[in-house]
Amino acid sequence: MNSTLLIVAGVLIYLILYHTYGKYLRRDVVKETDLEPPSKRLYDGVDFVPANRYVLFGHHFASVAGAAPIVGPAIALAWGWLPALLWIWIGNIFIGAVHDYLSLMSSVRYDGHSVQWIAGRVIKKRTGYVFAWFIFFVLILVVAAFGAVLGKLYVKQPGVPPAYLFKIGSALILGILLYRIRMDFRAATLIGILLLGASIIIGKQIPIHADYKVWLVVFFVYIIIASSIPVNILLQPRDYLNAWLLVGGLIIGGVAILLSFKTVSIPAVTVFNAPVVSGKPTPFWPVIPLIIACGSLSGFHSIVASGTTSKQIAHEKDGLFIGYGGMLTEGFLSTLVVVVISTYGLSVIPEDKVATITASATAFAQNYIPAAKAAGGPIGIFSKAFAEVTNSVLRLPKDFMVILASMWVASFAMTTLDTTNRLARYTFTEIFEPLKSTVPSLYRILTNRWVASTVPAVLGIGLAWSGAWTTIWPAFGGANQMLASIAMITIAAWAMRVQKSKGINILIPALFLWLTVTLAMLWYLFVAVPAFYLKNPVQATVLGLIIGIMIGLNLLLMYDFLKPERTEPMEVATEKT
Repeated sequence: MNSTLLIVAGVLIYLILYHTYGKYLRRDVVKETDLEPPSKRLYDGVDFVPANRYVLFGHHFASVAGAAPIVGPAIALAWGWLPALLWIWIGNIFIGAVHDYLSLMSSVRYDGHSVQWIAGRVIKKRTGYVFAWFIFFVLILVVAAFGAVLGKLYVKQPGVPPAYLFKIGSALILGILLYRIRMDFRAATLIGILLLGASIIIGKQIPIHADYKVWLVVFFVYIIIASSIPVNILLQPRDYLNAWLLVGGLIIGGVAILLSFKTVSIPAVTVFNAPVVSGKPTPFWPVIPLIIACGSLSGFHSIVASGTTSKQIAHEKDGLFIGYGGMLTEGFLSTLVVVVISTYGLSVIPEDKVATITASATAFAQNYIPAAKAAGGPIGIFSKAFAEVTNSVLRLPKDFMVILASMWVASFAMTTLDTTNRLARYTFTEIFEPLKSTVPSLYRILTNRWVASTVPAVLGIGLAWSGAWTTIWPAFGGANQMLASIAMITIAAWAMRVQKSKGINILIPALFLWLTVTLAMLWYLFVAVPAFYLKNPVQATVLGLIIGIMIGLNLLLMYDFLKPERTEPMEVATEKT
């Protein structure tokens, strides 16, 4: 198969489905209105702040895209490039993008409340409350994991911290240009992009050397401040710049592949049970969503869409572009990862490893992951293959392109870190909402934005400090996809019970995802966890307990969905939330 044709096919599929299925959702399910959104009606200058659609796309995209759209597809190639692409494309269009768009728009209709809060209104109160605690746990784990990963990255690559520091300064300047001076949007954008480029170049020249725990202290202070200050000071302009960083890379990589006309060099299909998880034969279905994750669909996206994005959208008509379009853009990143590695990956793997994986499709499946590890792991093999194609086709310097591809991960990981802490603040506030009428003084203290930002920061950075997060992190893939399952069930209930839509086009993929995730979690519990037990009994025991609890929650969700407590009409808040 020609790599150029694969990229063209991906672009056409996304464009056609965006203008057909996406617009069907906007017309018949969301039933778009001209009502004033929460960002304007509940404006508070901190969280509820309307944003330009391109700036908000940048925030949303930067928050939901990170290492996962690169890591997941790179690992999934053990099954072959065709199964990976099919799951990315079909999952994007009918589950992932639908999940993101409707999570966003249902939140807009419920005054910017989270998807778990909505679950408590359209399914059962119990569902929403349990869902909220589960999400809070997941967000703490994300803060811990990204804090630890970034801390280690900053120690190993001391040129990255100053580059990011200068980028924060660039974002602050861009924010002033956009919101204080109100400069022409295009002129301000150009200045911001120039400052972004200068930040990377200058930052690499003045490295900062510091200990891992020093960086954790810096992150602790940073995420409390970043998640508490108004979104238009740092969050909006910084994430807008981040989006340009990734979009620029996507354009360069996409053009290079389009002009390469090179044949894919790895098998289209290998074996159904490739040894992907813990060296055990791993069935493509139902385990594939746990592997590709954000590249196709992700529960974390619903938290961002109904957490920060819904509070900043300026017009309902922007929702399709940001929610549905954002997921398709992330899907294109995963498509590019699959095609780039499939076409140029063998050229960056050590020669002795290449010989072991090219003998046959079965040999490829058995030896691909160790071979990729020898090339630097999923991120390493992609960044090197990306540099290879851009150098061979566009004559761009390899060293610079490796840095550019690696900067995607660093920039989006930092964005995810403080955005997650802000989302944890929102969730923490919703959990204690019952105290608002019973103990209002305690409610005001606990939900103060500085207090509510500090709690998840303490817990998350504390886990990173101790290293305890590594014990439970392997469960995150399952937890993330279970979030997507719960969110899909919730928005299907919203579409049918509140929007009075037929909802069958939402319900069928929602039920398919629920079944897939449930079976995948059962496989993980009975196959993967015992394999972990031989290496680390304590970790395996903790993982087993967490997976068991999540399976129980998933079954409880389905029971609540089939036997709802009540259905409430669309609500309009009378006070700021």
